[in-house]
Amino acid sequence: MELLRSTIFHTPNNPFRSPDTFVALEDGGLLITEGRVTGCADYSTLRTTHPDAVVRDLRGGFIVPGLVDAHVHFPQVRIIGGLGYSLLDWLEQLTLPEEARLADVTYASAIAGEFVNALAAHGTTTALVFGSHFAPATTALFEAAEKRGLRVFSGLVLSDRLMRPELHQSPDSAWRESKALAERFHGNGRLGYAVTPRFALSCSEAMLEVCGALLRDDATLRFTSHINENPREIEEVERLFAGASDYLEVYERFGLTGPNSVLAHSVHTTNEQLVRLATSRTSIAHCPCSNASLGSGVMPMKRHLDHGVPLALGTDVGGGTGFGMMKEALQAYLQQRVAAEPFTLTPAQMLYLATRAGAEALGLGNQTGDFTSGKAADFVYLKPVAGSVLDGVLKHTEAPERKLAALFTLAGAECVREVRVAGDLVFHAA
Repeated sequence: MELLRSTIFHTPNNPFRSPDTFVALEDGGLLITEGRVTGCADYSTLRTTHPDAVVRDLRGGFIVPGLVDAHVHFPQVRIIGGLGYSLLDWLEQLTLPEEARLADVTYASAIAGEFVNALAAHGTTTALVFGSHFAPATTALFEAAEKRGLRVFSGLVLSDRLMRPELHQSPDSAWRESKALAERFHGNGRLGYAVTPRFALSCSEAMLEVCGALLRDDATLRFTSHINENPREIEEVERLFAGASDYLEVYERFGLTGPNSVLAHSVHTTNEQLVRLATSRTSIAHCPCSNASLGSGVMPMKRHLDHGVPLALGTDVGGGTGFGMMKEALQAYLQQRVAAEPFTLTPAQMLYLATRAGAEALGLGNQTGDFTSGKAADFVYLKPVAGSVLDGVLKHTEAPERKLAALFTLAGAECVREVRVAGDLVFHAA
């Protein structure tokens, strides 16, 4: 039994619905027993009730739940920073040539190692990851995530048109390879399988039918893809699927929406589509850094929330600007301040989006995302660099929400000192 002493922040409930759900413990204690949270309260209370617990004094820093990235691409680590492109040009000129290189399993294994190391070093303990178009490369990702100890859902990326030919599969091979990967990795420790068509634009009806069949064959699988990211993309989808009223209906037609589904972006989504997303309980992964970097637009968060659409955050590496979920939450805040329908996120809501909301989107809300007793001890220990601007701000700030706001504004990877998943150390700063 271990008792960690530090300032602790978490959101055991949804602060968009209940404003008083932010828990801030200035001198807090996190009690961990066999990898699970068995108490989260004032340190003095837990010390009195558990006098035999081994105490680690982490004062001067902050413990928050493990960060959850609901949309990130493993093959794109080495193309981060490709500025000046729109979505389809970026895919054609930067992304797809790099993704084709992952046919070389040695290269793919190196990328997988870099990718999971970057997740852990930024405090991400759980991620919904676009795999590769190649089964051996996707295998390398799963193996690297298992070795590191992260919670990762991923899957073979499926396309059979409008991509580079070497990134295409036939529907038959997509079925066989996806089934084999799911049978090997789904539910294996902290791993899960997600059926992953790249987007409707690159998939025939036969390929989307394969996706639906995979989900019908195992209702515990997840599903992820993209939706309504870019106007040109939307126009092309509507041209290719002339019988569908809109982009969302393409996925609906094949049974690809629902509580197991996470769709990324949703920048140009109509109110009528939002009603359908909310009714089906399909989650949206909001990727503000990528939306700005690729010029896709500002996602209308207020309309999504007003309609009751579940939201989480994703970094969208490499369309995004890095692995930092703290930065992603900050960008969500900044963009919504100047959106067509302005909305001011509170620090508690930012924390929820970066932690518990992602866990809920992945069906892991009963396992991780906050420090409720019985959940896995997934957490990040953040500590400002001595003498830094953040250090100075925090020393002269008393209000808990103000401190959390400062962390979102100024804390980068240099502040991530320790990361654990189910109590197991997955990252420790040198």
